[in-house]
Amino acid sequence: MAHYETFETLEIYQLARKQCNDIWKLIINSPLKRDFKLRDQINGSSGSVMDNIAEGFGRGGNKEFIMFLSYAKGSCCETQSQLQRAFDRNHIGEGEFNRLNVQSQKIITQISKFINYLKNSDKKGQKFK
Repeated sequence: MAHYETFETLEIYQLARKQCNDIWKLIINSPLKRDFKLRDQINGSSGSVMDNIAEGFGRGGNKEFIMFLSYAKGSCCETQSQLQRAFDRNHIGEGEFNRLNVQSQKIITQISKFINYLKNSDKKGQKFK
């Protein structure tokens, strides 16, 4: 996995962690905290992005990492959908929705770029050293 020693040093992980924290702040500071099912879903999906990046990194091989990165990307898309529902239900305003949606799209784009990098890398992961 390139030259990274820990998953915490990956930019995509740092972006996912920020998004997860931003979603949590949104939950505790908006009417979303009372929409229990949606609250739990968006909390879970935003956490799943960073969790899958970490788990894939920990597997030690590019093929498995790519698979978990695709799960992370899917969870980020799920978070976008849940943000749309939060907006549609008037839990968040348009400005907050747009900010978080752009943030999600940046993560999706960065994950896609990282997947492409790993697919084209001659290094196949730590467990193959």
